[in-house]
Amino acid sequence: MASSTRGIQIGSAWFQKKMNLRPQHRGVHLVTEEILKQMPELRQFSVGLCHIQMLHTSASLAINENWDPDVRDDMEMMLNKIVPEGLPYRHSCEGPDDMPAHVKACFLGSSVTIPITNGKLNLGTWQGIWLCEHRDRAGSRKLIVTLNGCLHDSDQSPVSPISPIASTSS
Repeated sequence: MASSTRGIQIGSAWFQKKMNLRPQHRGVHLVTEEILKQMPELRQFSVGLCHIQMLHTSASLAINENWDPDVRDDMEMMLNKIVPEGLPYRHSCEGPDDMPAHVKACFLGSSVTIPITNGKLNLGTWQGIWLCEHRDRAGSRKLIVTLNGCLHDSDQSPVSPISPIASTSS
């Protein structure tokens, strides 16, 4: 179990879980709440990191706008302009949207890492986790979520994740 010395936490815990996101149509989708509903274990961590890895090569993850859905629509429009279908791609055995999906996934990436503070993802006010679905007809997407950090005290009261040493000036 974690112990605390002058605000610095000692000890660590790891947790890993595979989860599925519901199938989505092509586009950019806010999935923060869907992930959090499947990760009640997050509440046990006082401080740490949450790493989310997409287990597919034709979809991606990103952190961006969580309020205005127009941002997600505009992102999909721009991705389609930057990486259009209809070019003479050599890889085409899975359809005309497959190779552009691989390129988009490389541009955006297959994982995100988010700090954990007092049992919650420490995202900015207007930030959320996006599933960027690059295929026209994709199924459920699989993720691996890995939590690493210090757990709350045994009495479940949070241990301060900020060291007093870090907050003093030299």
